[in-house]
Amino acid sequence: MIRKTIFAATFFASVGLLGGLAYSFCGFYVAKADTKLFNRASQVVIARHDDKTVLTMSNDFKGELKEFAVVIPTPTLIERDQIHIADRALLDHLDAYSAPRLVEYYDENPCMIRMFKMEAGPSVGAIEEKALDKAKSLGVTIEAQYTVGEYDILILSAKQSSGLESWLKENGYRIPPGAGPVLESYLKQGMKFFVAKVNLAEQAKLGGAYLRPIQIAYESPKFMLPIRLGMVNAEGPQELFVYALTRKGRVETTNYRTVKLATDLELPLYIKEGFGPFYQALFAQHTEKENREALFLEYAWDMRWCDPCAADPLSADELRRLGVFWLDGEADSNGSRLIPQRPFRGAGAQEVFLTRLHVRYDSAHFPEDLVFQETADRQNFQSRYILRHPWKGTDECAEAAAYRKTLRDRQEKEAQTLASLTGWKIEDIRNKTGLDGIVIPKKWYQKLWE
Repeated sequence: MIRKTIFAATFFASVGLLGGLAYSFCGFYVAKADTKLFNRASQVVIARHDDKTVLTMSNDFKGELKEFAVVIPTPTLIERDQIHIADRALLDHLDAYSAPRLVEYYDENPCMIRMFKMEAGPSVGAIEEKALDKAKSLGVTIEAQYTVGEYDILILSAKQSSGLESWLKENGYRIPPGAGPVLESYLKQGMKFFVAKVNLAEQAKLGGAYLRPIQIAYESPKFMLPIRLGMVNAEGPQELFVYALTRKGRVETTNYRTVKLATDLELPLYIKEGFGPFYQALFAQHTEKENREALFLEYAWDMRWCDPCAADPLSADELRRLGVFWLDGEADSNGSRLIPQRPFRGAGAQEVFLTRLHVRYDSAHFPEDLVFQETADRQNFQSRYILRHPWKGTDECAEAAAYRKTLRDRQEKEAQTLASLTGWKIEDIRNKTGLDGIVIPKKWYQKLWE
């Protein structure tokens, strides 16, 4: 039987030129590597400006819904109107828009080149006085209780970790060995606890077997994700995708390295049929090279546009539903209302910068919670991998002859690049391409080796 789990891993738990070929970010998008490629993957959307934060969290919980539970340290007490249920489709759209992508280009004729809000459900019934007294005796205070959508939610504070741990156990939350010191460290920071379980009656009304994302809002100078509690009973490394929506620029961590993934590299054409396994191997290789102690930047881009697009930018309405509150305008330092931002060409909204971070973590390599900062860097970045289809024409000119002589070297370079990125054996890659992954007409071989 699946045991009740404390989920706190996420808080709230791309015109070729011959020679040195350079590309603009245009091209034909053909594949993406979304979060579905990874097991035990959680997603968090952080919409943050000044000290105001809206967090939307989703996890890949599998099992009986009655076994689901979530315990999340929060910097402030969370009130009823700060809790909402989000639409899963919003996270799917954000994932698709920012996912690492595969694009393809087609070489030009070298001879021609020479010529030119969800509504909330009813509130939870009153907790029995006896239960309140028991919590009080353990130094636990039930600050508030709500039912929001399919979740029954409690907001807790506590005087000591032992009392909180006892209360959680007595109320059906299975606490793994080693959780006490982690809970104590959060209590010393003055943090509260957001506790949620599935309300089976409300879930049954929805007629589905999945859980929708939970969304909370709060105001605090702390810009962090408390991941340690979620690692206490984790079965191996976990995947975390963080989508930060900010007003100024890219987000990075201050207590761990934030590393850009290798990008804009050319690969053998056969990768088109297996981009998912390629990206999984690439990410694993990058993680090991960084000693499993870094977060990886997969995407950083202004939400107004994309190139090439793996999905359309999110609309202003979608962004608002993910907590981007500044699109509605807010008071400036003089108390005047700012003009609401308008969608760009009917799609993305101005002044929203997206940072997508991906981390594979465990307790041995991530002993601290993630602490973030917003930077003023608005430089575009995307994890983009390139397939180059060869020109197969028969025109004859000096440039065409030179081009044909480079094809085999190019293919070997692509194979070497793939081996370096993934750790795959170069011999296997050569066998798959046969060093003829680029089909070269027989008459060209004589030209190549003359």
